[in-house]
Order: sequence, then C-alpha cells, then structure tokens
Amino acid sequence: MNTQSGISVIIAVHNSAGMLDACLLALSKSTLAPLECLVVDDASTDDTEAVAERHGARLIVLDQRSGPARARNLGALQARGDVLLFMDADVCLHDDAMARIMDHLRQDSSLDAVIGAYDDAPAAAGFVSQYRNLLHCFTHRAGRRDASTFWSGCGAIRKEVFSRHGGFDLRYTRPAIEDVEFGVRLKAAGGRISLDPAIQAQHLKCWTFAGMLKTDVFDRAIPWTLMSLRARSMPNDLAVRLSQRLSVLLTFLMIATMWLESAAVAIGCAAFFLVLNRSFYGFLSARHGILFAMRAVPLHLLFYFYSGVGFLLGAALHLVSTKQAPLSQVHGEEAP
Repeated sequence: MNTQSGISVIIAVHNSAGMLDACLLALSKSTLAPLECLVVDDASTDDTEAVAERHGARLIVLDQRSGPARARNLGALQARGDVLLFMDADVCLHDDAMARIMDHLRQDSSLDAVIGAYDDAPAAAGFVSQYRNLLHCFTHRAGRRDASTFWSGCGAIRKEVFSRHGGFDLRYTRPAIEDVEFGVRLKAAGGRISLDPAIQAQHLKCWTFAGMLKTDVFDRAIPWTLMSLRARSMPNDLAVRLSQRLSVLLTFLMIATMWLESAAVAIGCAAFFLVLNRSFYGFLSARHGILFAMRAVPLHLLFYFYSGVGFLLGAALHLVSTKQAPLSQVHGEEAP
C-alpha cells in the first residue's frame, strides 16, 4: 500500500457505540482534517459498525475479539498516512490537537512519536470518575517532555517507525499496557517520544470503584511491574515517578504503624504523604474546590495501597517465571 503524507487516525473499539459517536463527531471538528479515519471493530455486538459508517470512517471488522493491540496493528497495516494517530474510542480530541501533532513531527525530523494528555474537564460527573480521570490528566501534565513511553489514548507515531519496531505486542490480549510496552521498546532502541500536554482530549469514561481497582491492579500494576523487572528499568516518569513510589511506601508504613499502635509514626507518615502529593491536591482543589480535594485523600491512599499490592504480586510472578524460564530467557534473549 502506497503511503501518503497525512494522518491516519486509528480507533480500536469494542461495544462502545455511544462513546465512538462522540469521538468521531469531535474528530470531524478538527482544524486539520486527517487523511482518513479507520475504526477497527473488535467483534462488537452493539451498533459500532453503524456509527462508524454514519461518520464516513473506514471500517475493519474482526470476527473474534482479540484485544486492542491486535486491532490497532491491523489498522496500522491498512493505514495510508505516513503518521498514525492512535485514539481510544472514549476520548474526544480537541480541535487543534492534530495540528499540534503535525507541527511537532514536521519541525523535528528526529522525533519518532508524540503523545498528548487528557484535559481537566472529564465528561463523567461522578466523584470516582472525576478523581480517576483528573489523576491521569495530572500524571501526564507532570510527566517529562522527553517521554519515557507511548500512549495510545492520544498518541501519534511515524508509520515507518511503528512498522520497524513491530507494533504492539500481541501477547496483550485485553486492554492493558501494550502501549507502554511498545514505548519502552522504542526508547530502548534509541527512539524519541515527546509529551505535549497542550495536545488534549476529553475523557468520556465513567469509572466505578470496582472497575478502577481491577484496572489499576490487574491491567496496570501487575503487568507494568513484570515489564519493568524483565527490562530491569523503571524510569522516573509518569505513573512510576519517584514521588509515587515513595507514596506507596508511606501508605504501607502508615498501615503497619497503625497496626503496631505507633500513632506518632503513623501521623508523621500521613503528613509526609500529604506534603509529597500537595501538587495533586492543589490541582484538584483548583478544579473542584478544597472539599473535593479532601474527599480524594482517602481514595488516593487506597489507590497507592492496592497499587503496591499489585507491585508485590507482579514481583512474585516475575520471581516464579524467572525460576521456571530457560537460561536464555533469564538473560534477556527472548524476542520482544
């Protein structure tokens, strides 16, 4: 397939027709029109196909659900543009986002990829949804501009680079960290990824506490830990910044000292935790007021607690797999 100059938008979707409708509507208002929009329907049973066709998107329909990694790879194979913009179906891109992306890639030929961030106005109104989506927004805003990984919620990459590095790992058969893993691979090979928080998208996702816990432990903490330990690298960036690792440690220390009835130590840990995360609470307060920020503290503590549990589970799984793996795999000779 001949490659043309321009952006191919690739959206992998499973049973999210309503959000996809909003996503494609926002895309149609972009100040820079994409060359094409490919919707890869990962075996949906709702009206996803009809929504994609109504908006004039190129539709790729999979007969069997296989996860966003394979769906996005298939979209990339059929894309005509020399730049691939991966988006989740539950985001609404700001109208200037694609123009900003192309500015980055045109002005710096050594740049391989550029990622954006969620805006600070998530659509879902519930407390848990606002907290979780704003946490993601804050994490990206605080991230290093020379990013350590990729993000497929709103991330663009040169097609040639994506193909050369093998695309997303098909071993991730459900939504997890396939984009993070690809970014780590790209960086390890000397690639460059830029984070520009001015490239924004509104997140539409409605979170429940149970859904947040399941996602953060099983689709984030455990696979991220396994990936980091296998690569023997954990960069001080995004969700694994040093301040966040310290927050996990402080949360466990608080619980341990409370159980041991060491009130003074527990209070000291709590105070240190609040100081360490003061920028985030200030961000929440500016967005929703001080009462919202105060309500978020217990949820934030819980977030770090179960993320720490996920890390321990991931470390245990890594230890077991290392003991069982052949020597060549232990030494990192296994193909990515």
